[in-house]
This record gives sequence, structure tokens and C-alpha cells, in this order.
Amino acid sequence: MSAPALYRQPVPRLWWLRRRSYLLFALREVSCVFVAWFVVFLLMLVAAVSGGADRYQRFLDFAANPWTVALNLIALAFVLLHTVTWFALAPRAMVVRVGGHRVSPRAVLGVHYAVWVLVTVGIGWLVLR
Repeated sequence: MSAPALYRQPVPRLWWLRRRSYLLFALREVSCVFVAWFVVFLLMLVAAVSGGADRYQRFLDFAANPWTVALNLIALAFVLLHTVTWFALAPRAMVVRVGGHRVSPRAVLGVHYAVWVLVTVGIGWLVLR
């Protein structure tokens, strides 16, 4: 006697497009690929700089390619999405207490964005001075 077959309701392939929260979750998961691309791109830049003027110029030519520029712009959008969604999760993941009282989730989120702005301004100042 064999076991009865279990009924499995078919799930459409694009089920994650039905709800905004599912879509954001899927896009955030995909964004890790673009975060990895930025890491690889930065490592390529460091290798090119350490490889001398000729190698650096080849990297600049590669970076100026329209496909590379387009990929970096798409990656920037995904990395910003990744950052914003990660920061939105921070107040849920971190319960901060000061003096026995819980810090409001908005304050935790505000501190994350403030530090992000300060770090961005600091790096901009270092690069552009």
C-alpha cells in the first residue's frame, strides 16, 4: 500500500509581484549581486592604481564604456535600495535602551541616516579637497 499523494497548490512563478512587500524583499535579495559588483569594481580600481599608469588608463577606459557606466548606475540604484531597506529593518532588529527607557524606532532610524550622511560628507571632503 503506497502513501497517498499530497496535493500541492500550484504557485505562479511571479507570485512575488503581487504584493509590494514581496517585491521589495525580492529586489533587496537581488541587490546583493550589485553590492558584490561594487566590491569587485573597487578591487579592480585598486589593482589598476597599484599596477601603474598604463594599467590605470586601461581601467579608466573600461570604466568609461557605456555598458560599464549603465551597470554602475543600475548597481547604484540597487545599493541605495539595499541601504534604505536595511536601515528600515534596523529599528526592528535593535532595541536600544538609554537610562532604562527604550529609544524610539524613529530615533534609531534617524541616527542611522545621520551617520550615513556624515560618512558620505567626510569621504566627499577627503576625495574632493
